[in-house]
Amino acid sequence: MTDEYTIDNSEEPTQKTPSSTPHPFLKWAGSKRYILKHIIGAFPQSFNTYREPFLGGGSLFFFLKPEKAILSDTNEDLINTYLAIRHNVDSVFDYISLLKPNKTTYYKIREKRSKGKLKRAAEFIYINKTCWNGLYRVNSKGVFNVPYGSPKNNYIADIDNLRKCSNLLNKETIELRTCDFEEALTGTKQGDLVYLDPPYVTGHSNNGFVEYNEKIFSWADQIRLAKVAKKLSSIGAHVLVSNANHTQVLELYKGFDKIQIDRNSTLAGDINKRGKVSEVLLFSSS
Repeated sequence: MTDEYTIDNSEEPTQKTPSSTPHPFLKWAGSKRYILKHIIGAFPQSFNTYREPFLGGGSLFFFLKPEKAILSDTNEDLINTYLAIRHNVDSVFDYISLLKPNKTTYYKIREKRSKGKLKRAAEFIYINKTCWNGLYRVNSKGVFNVPYGSPKNNYIADIDNLRKCSNLLNKETIELRTCDFEEALTGTKQGDLVYLDPPYVTGHSNNGFVEYNEKIFSWADQIRLAKVAKKLSSIGAHVLVSNANHTQVLELYKGFDKIQIDRNSTLAGDINKRGKVSEVLLFSSS
């Protein structure tokens, strides 16, 4: 049987020891930072390689601090930023320290990004922290087009935290890739822990869910992802999926256990208009 219960997420983000644990250096729409304790409640007591093919802000990775991990995303700019933090954190921060939230600066950088890897990584972190709600969106030409977010303070990055992130990413057993999720999961073995958090938007009725999400992660990709999840579960990998709590999605994961999470939306511009959204954690019982 499938277990189901509802959690009202109104707590602070899950934290380990603040002095030793890195936290995400990016603000990412759909971040799971505020529901980490519910996610890890579905984890096995031990696992081998940690695999996360929709990396985004990496909340779960930074919380777990796994000894071995394969992290990936199709967003090349994102992965290159992680690589820059991994190899040249101080140089990246030197560039960041020259930037302050400013509408003119934001649009200038957004329209013409630098070609140098370190400066480009600094610019990626800057526009991420100063754009609207940490949203990453591109137009039909693949150009980032999120508007300026008018941040309330000048905070862009903390060098101490960036160094902690760099130290973790610098482990020889941590691998970063730019690729499709199916390619990233090739080679998954029994006992590996796979966390799948594909892009999706929850605030739509069941009838409109597929059509609305088609542009950010197609329904064909959702079907492909579910097939991969079931295959990995069948070979003994521990598979956990975050997704919208919609009938079409649940149908794809028949046989998986389910935890329903109701939390506050972060995507409305006016905080007073941020209603509840319903998501699910779907996990195999391997």
